[in-house]
Amino acid sequence: MLSFLPVFILLPLNILLQLINLLLWTTLIIMLGLLKLVLPVPVLQRSIRFLLDGCLNNFGRCSVGCINLTNKVQWDVQIDGDLSPNGWYLLLSNHISWVDIFLITHFAASRIPASKYFVKQELLWVPFIGMGCWALDMPFMKRYSRSFINKHPHLKGKDIDSTRKACEKFKKIPTTIVNFVEGSRLTPEKHTKRDSPYQYLLPPRAGGIAFTLASMGEQFSNVIDFTIVFPLNQHNVMYAMLCGRLHKIVLRAQILPVEDSLTGDYFNDESYKAQFQQWLNNRWQQKDQLIQSIINNHQEVTWNSRTK
Repeated sequence: MLSFLPVFILLPLNILLQLINLLLWTTLIIMLGLLKLVLPVPVLQRSIRFLLDGCLNNFGRCSVGCINLTNKVQWDVQIDGDLSPNGWYLLLSNHISWVDIFLITHFAASRIPASKYFVKQELLWVPFIGMGCWALDMPFMKRYSRSFINKHPHLKGKDIDSTRKACEKFKKIPTTIVNFVEGSRLTPEKHTKRDSPYQYLLPPRAGGIAFTLASMGEQFSNVIDFTIVFPLNQHNVMYAMLCGRLHKIVLRAQILPVEDSLTGDYFNDESYKAQFQQWLNNRWQQKDQLIQSIINNHQEVTWNSRTK
């Protein structure tokens, strides 16, 4: 709608709109979180959690509303399977940009329970965002390097312990647990550093997903294999969006059953560990091929339109 405006207007306008949206909903979320803290009554806490999830969903709706307002963006959303707002889901996604969080939160609203993320502990100290994540019961994960663990062996397994505690909370009400399986946003530098065997993805990390499935596998309705593609803006997606130059968003959701073979003791059963890693690597190979086909298709369409 406003994409005709010049970049020097759209850039500060988008920053302002997204900041207002963030501050508005995180302030409400933090207030409700503090209320939940001082009113430890189960019935009241369930009601407050319902309001918190509503605020999170509205944050996603408003974020995407701002994107649509200032970008002439085409949406291509396809869902292979059935979803319900009353189920429990494990959503596995690739990670390209901070825009991904807006898209997944918006996708979850009205379709499935509100999305909950495993977030890095450093975000706890980010104004508004950290307290907002705390109020929403999102688990904070602190990752240690192998060399650090060797020097401080008592910290081994702390991430898994955080996952276990979070899963206990998530069992109480329908939840969508979101896992960016690559552990980080895709950049050319990270792609090279991690020697990725995929063209458009970083190698997946299996431990946290396997433990989540082991903790809640019997409760999950399905696994959602979620794919995000920006076929006409493959680099600097956030900057393109803020400048009103985000052209197309492609979302693919494949709904998978939670088979018995997906749950097991990842850290002590070598057979299961190898099997689960193979399953995840196969999913990632299929995702990489899907992304390639989407990008190639749009490149062909763009080329044909230019040659007419």
